Amino acid sequence: MPFCTRLAPVLLTALLALGALPSPTRAQVTRSDYAARRAAVAAGIDSGVVVAFGGVEPVTYWPTFFQLPGFYYLTGFGETDAIFVLVKRDSAVTATMFVPTRSPVQERWIGARTRVPDLLAKTGIPGEDIAQFPAVIDSLARSGLPFYIVPDVDARENIAQDSLTRGSRFLSQLRAKHPWLATRSLDSVVSRLRARKSAGEIALLRKAAQISVRGHREAMKATAPGCGENEIQALLEGTFRRLGGDRPGYGSIVGSGLNATVLHYMDDNRVMRDGELLLIDAAGSFDHYSADVTRTLPVNGRFTPEQRDIYQIVRDAQEAFVRQIKPGSNLSASSDSGKAVVTKGLLRLRLIESAGATFDPPQGMQCPPSGCGQQSLYALHGYGGHGIGLEVHDPAQYYEAAHRFQPGDVFTVEPGLYFSPDLLASLPDTPRNQAMLAKVRPAFEKYKGIGVRIEDDYALTGSGLEWLSTGAPREIADVEALMRQRVPDLPGGGGCERLRT
Repeated sequence: MPFCTRLAPVLLTALLALGALPSPTRAQVTRSDYAARRAAVAAGIDSGVVVAFGGVEPVTYWPTFFQLPGFYYLTGFGETDAIFVLVKRDSAVTATMFVPTRSPVQERWIGARTRVPDLLAKTGIPGEDIAQFPAVIDSLARSGLPFYIVPDVDARENIAQDSLTRGSRFLSQLRAKHPWLATRSLDSVVSRLRARKSAGEIALLRKAAQISVRGHREAMKATAPGCGENEIQALLEGTFRRLGGDRPGYGSIVGSGLNATVLHYMDDNRVMRDGELLLIDAAGSFDHYSADVTRTLPVNGRFTPEQRDIYQIVRDAQEAFVRQIKPGSNLSASSDSGKAVVTKGLLRLRLIESAGATFDPPQGMQCPPSGCGQQSLYALHGYGGHGIGLEVHDPAQYYEAAHRFQPGDVFTVEPGLYFSPDLLASLPDTPRNQAMLAKVRPAFEKYKGIGVRIEDDYALTGSGLEWLSTGAPREIADVEALMRQRVPDLPGGGGCERLRT
């Protein structure tokens, strides 16, 4: 069994024993929580050196600095250029935070930074000047202790391709200088710990979700024909920041018309037209924890019959997925329920031939040898979603091999259907596809250009399932009702031209 696979359950047990999953009354992540996380890491190794690099000072004058999630999870320290080192020899554990010493002139440019003597009081971790780091590491490497590295990537999806980060370069240099040294990644270990959210973390995600809801409500009231996608983006992100958010949790997607059929559209620069849909996938981060909320709304305030057809299928699929979730339930049960709703709806609209019908996929689409189910032509991603936390795509316990939801899981549910106008033309010209197109093309012509996604945030606790993003209308009547409310001025003054009756 791989080392990290063996180590992760030990660390999780240690974290539980240390009380890092507090009662629901906790409203924040505290210094003792960070200390418990570090203690759990230490408890999982016999002896060794754990090294975690924080993010570096931006050099492009200046994007806003935001700490790397793995480093922040263990330290709660949000400043640049820091390095955390934990050393365990037998049962003795020491920890050190290495930080640069800034001159008064440097601080006039970038602001004051925590000084070495103040680190213990601020973080609970003793400090050293970063200039001492190379000598300390060389000494530890000569001691023969194994090294455990927390990857310093912005998102876990990038770990396999990581070759340029400070941590990656450090590891290469360390191995070259000490070729006998044993080194291992702690990525899967820290990921397992991050997957189960504490009550304090859930409180932060609840706050992030509610800030996001406020932004979506303002966007619904402001949207109208003649609005620029950029105007709605500015309104959303301004609301997030005004209500205390750190920043947008990810690049805001504000896609109108055909842009709603592009899953990660981010240009946000088109003018909206009467009769179109607007898909908004945008949320705020609060104290480093990111929500993820999507709503789809009619630009003129009223869904057309065709838009209603597709929207209701997506909404019903979301509800079917959520109904299955409880502690110990399997992800497949929820996914199958969502898929069944979508399949039934598409069949009713004659957009697929039958529940079990397949098609021959275009290049790049992964399908079983028997072919893709025809519903996946339009349902391009899963019926559920993903974990949220320090990253908008954060670890969750139901990612593990058993795929079972457990208390402490915080995640999105986000079914979607997309009818790009060139979708059918992109399919390979095969007898199976020809037969399918002859039957579904007339219905497809009614719905082409429509893109609908509905996404909400949920937390599973010992008390049940909590809908964190409640308050952002998602039923058709509720969306239309909010869009009829008076519109505040947009940033810079005025509002979009109103063409509703």
